[in-house]
Amino acid sequence: MHYNDNVIIICWSSHDGKLDMENKTARFTVLIDPRKKQMFEELCASKDLTPSQVVRQLIREYIIEHAGNRELPAWLLKAANKKVTRA
Repeated sequence: MHYNDNVIIICWSSHDGKLDMENKTARFTVLIDPRKKQMFEELCASKDLTPSQVVRQLIREYIIEHAGNRELPAWLLKAANKKVTRA
């Protein structure tokens, strides 16, 4: 498969299959412009956060905001209440 030179691939994958609690071993692939990746990493570092911490928080917030009528599991809501904010 050919990828454009201006794209970086970020990957996550799932290994343990846990469904009842937050699973930090899932793999998710994202194609992103290297310039945006660099800026994102710099901003994360300036807040003393890892890019993974920030992406997990963004995903939680997106799910909660767009869940509509879906019932959200307690573990997701609990994790969302522990919002990562530093520096």
